Amino acid sequence: GMLASGSGFVANMQSLLHTAPMPSTGTAQSWEGLESVEPFLLVQKEVDIVSERLRQSVLTSIPALSSAAQYFFQRGIEGKRLRPTLVMLMASSLSSAPHTEEFHGVDLRPASEYAPELRRRQQRLAEIAELIHVASLLHDDVIDESATRRGLPSLNMVVGNKTAILAGDFLLARASVSLAALHNAPVVVVMSQVLECLVSGEIMQMTATDDQTLDLDFYLEKTYCKTASLMANSARSVAILAGSRHEIVDDVLDLTASSSVLGKPAMGDLKNGIVTAPVLFAAEEFPELRPLILRRFKNDGDVAKAANLVLKSHAIERSKELASHHCMIAKELIGGLPPAQTEHAAKSRAALIKIADKVLTRKK
Repeated sequence: GMLASGSGFVANMQSLLHTAPMPSTGTAQSWEGLESVEPFLLVQKEVDIVSERLRQSVLTSIPALSSAAQYFFQRGIEGKRLRPTLVMLMASSLSSAPHTEEFHGVDLRPASEYAPELRRRQQRLAEIAELIHVASLLHDDVIDESATRRGLPSLNMVVGNKTAILAGDFLLARASVSLAALHNAPVVVVMSQVLECLVSGEIMQMTATDDQTLDLDFYLEKTYCKTASLMANSARSVAILAGSRHEIVDDVLDLTASSSVLGKPAMGDLKNGIVTAPVLFAAEEFPELRPLILRRFKNDGDVAKAANLVLKSHAIERSKELASHHCMIAKELIGGLPPAQTEHAAKSRAALIKIADKVLTRKK
C-alpha cells in the first residue's frame, strides 16, 4: 500500500509510477471463457442506482444549489461513470456472496444513516467517489476558465464562478457526510487523503516552474494526484469495507489509473494547451518543442508544429510502452488476488483486466 505521508510520498510515488513490485502471494488464476465479459455492463444496474441516488441526494433545501448540483447528474450526460464502475467491480471481485438482485433498487436512506448491508456501503463508496470527482471537475473548470464540459456549457458559464464553487463545496460536504456514515475510520483516512491529493495536484499544476513543466516525473506525480489517487483509494476503501487486508488491491488501481492517463491520446489535448506524456517525451528528442510547451501551444501554428514533432519522435511508442508496462503489472496483480469465490467475482476480475486493456487503446 502507499499512503501519502510527508516527504517519502514523492520518492515513493516515483518508484511506483515507473514500476511496481511483482505480487508475492496468491495463486495464478485462469480466466478462460471470460473474454466475452462486457466490463461496463457487468455492474451497470448498480451504477445506475448509484447515479439515481446521487440525483436524489443533491435535491436540497437550497434551490440555487440544487439546480447547480443536479446539472451534472442529468440522465444521459453522466460521462462514462468509470469511477463507480471500478468501485463496484472491485467490490464484486472480492465478494464471497453469490450475486443477487437484492440490492438493485435505489437506496433512499439519507446520507447520514448507517447502512448495515455491506453491499449498500460499497455502493455508497461508489457514490462518494463520483461526488468527489464531479466536485473536482466543477472547481477545475472555474480555475481553468473552461467553457464546456461533457459537451454542455460548463457550470461556471451557466451560473457563474461563485455558485459553481459553492456547488462543488456542497458535493464535497455531502460526500463527507456519507463517508462519516460508513462508520469505518480507516476508510475516512484513505478517502480524506484523496481530497488532499486533488488539491495538491491542482496547486502543482498552477505553480509549476518551467523545469517542472518539462519534467516527466513531476508530470506523473501531478497526474497521480489529480486522477489516479481517487480511483486507487476508492477501490482500496471498498476492499477495507469488505474486510480485505490485501495490499495488492492498492497497487492494481494505482497502476490501472496511471496507465489510463498515460494512454491518453496527445492530439486533442494540444488544442486545449494541455501537456501530456507523449509531448514531454517528444521534447526530450526535439528541444525546440520546449518553448511551445511553456507557452501552452497558443501561438499560430504551434499545435500543428507540436503534433508534427510528436509524430516524428518516438514519443507515442514510449508513452504506450510506459502505459502497457503499468497495465501488464496491474493485470498480473489482479491474477494474484486471493482466489475468486464465485463466478461473478471471476467475471468482475476479467472486467477489470479488460478495462486495463481498454485504457491503452482508448480514443478519448
